[in-house]
Amino acid sequence: MKILVVEDDPSLMEVMVSALKKEGYTVESAVDFHSASEKTGMYAYDCILLDIMLPGGSGLELLERIKSSGNKADVIIISAKDSIDDKVAGLELGADDYLAKPFHLAELFARIRSVARRSRQDGEFSLKFGNIVLEPDTGRVFVDGHQVELLKKEFSILDYFMRRPGHLVDKTVLAEAIWGDHIDQADDFQFLYAQVKNLRRKLQEAGADAEIKAVYGFGYKFVLR
Repeated sequence: MKILVVEDDPSLMEVMVSALKKEGYTVESAVDFHSASEKTGMYAYDCILLDIMLPGGSGLELLERIKSSGNKADVIIISAKDSIDDKVAGLELGADDYLAKPFHLAELFARIRSVARRSRQDGEFSLKFGNIVLEPDTGRVFVDGHQVELLKKEFSILDYFMRRPGHLVDKTVLAEAIWGDHIDQADDFQFLYAQVKNLRRKLQEAGADAEIKAVYGFGYKFVLR
């Protein structure tokens, strides 16, 4: 899952980004209204953690832009402003949840998992395609009931495809979704090709009835065999 943290407090930003990365999320950050607006307009995120009070503009205005543009990202407002009016305004603009500062990281993680289940998994704790079951919360993958051991990036790639079965996935979009801001440090896509190759092999050896097919000149598609 790819998360954008929009927060102008550098100490809180550092804590949140570090903790989210340790939980296995791909994380990017923005410290003001302009950079957050630019990132949400250019890149796709699964979840956006959005502060209301931002340099250069209001988080509520940014939320309105995000939702009116058809962006499908879950949005959790995180703000020291814990008034009823702010909560109502945020929820009416389309926010999926509201978390007041200060908060415990455990509660933040629980809120992220909760909105993800509601919006993408119909309340279920697992993703299913063919005989493959992926559990986002536990980081486990099963094929025909038998667990398959995957490395962190292999799991992230499979999670991305499990949420988009049958869709054409551009290799650039996939790489950016899994590696986030660090994608700019790569000279080519060999790192992605290697991870996908290993994931394909592990799924095939486990007897999976779905596969990641290469689409020449574009990227990949996750389909049943």
